[in-house]
Amino acid sequence: MSMKAILVSLFLLGSAPDSSAPAIPPEALAAPPVADESPTAWSCTVDTLRAGKECVFEADLSAGAPSDSQDASNKKLLQDVARALCTEAVGNIREGRPDATLTALCERRYITAVDQCGLEGTSFVVDAKGRFAPGARSCYRALANVLQEVQFMATVASPCCECAARANCPGTADRCYAEVAQQATAPQTQACLSDRCADACAVVLPRPRSGAHPAPTVQQRNRSSSPGSASL
Repeated sequence: MSMKAILVSLFLLGSAPDSSAPAIPPEALAAPPVADESPTAWSCTVDTLRAGKECVFEADLSAGAPSDSQDASNKKLLQDVARALCTEAVGNIREGRPDATLTALCERRYITAVDQCGLEGTSFVVDAKGRFAPGARSCYRALANVLQEVQFMATVASPCCECAARANCPGTADRCYAEVAQQATAPQTQACLSDRCADACAVVLPRPRSGAHPAPTVQQRNRSSSPGSASL
């Protein structure tokens, strides 16, 4: 068989209907389509906000006239989940160990971000299936930014700032978390962290210049002055 005949045969076989496929009844083709309106895995919900996942705003909410009561209700709804989300954001990074100062900081930032979530009362911010409204994009983004910033602080700043508070270093509490995360601590605070919290703050402290010898920390001085520490 020539190559041309083989190609024609394959084309015909590929285009022939499958005789084993079940026949579709005529009434099925005329039936109206049935939409599955349940949330998909891509829908923007509190769960995707919590997990930091990419998502799609699927909620079908029609906008109405502005309403002060609906605006307040939208904000209250998301304020109520602030503590749970903040506690999880901190605890997940720290393997279940709490950080009350950072959790409180998260809650304050989260509630400030919720100010963008009222939508002027023109619609619900979340529909009955838990999906964020398309008009809540800026709200969702603001809340996600808060959680991401707090997760970063829990990773790089939390151990350092906990030590700073115990060591009575200047610039503790909220200021410490913000400045340490941005590596913008004041010289006096940085000196205290280097001296009293060198181990806890090792990730965020600047490295000494090449050839420079860092000053001994409190722990090193205590070890050197303890009995039996002198070299022979």
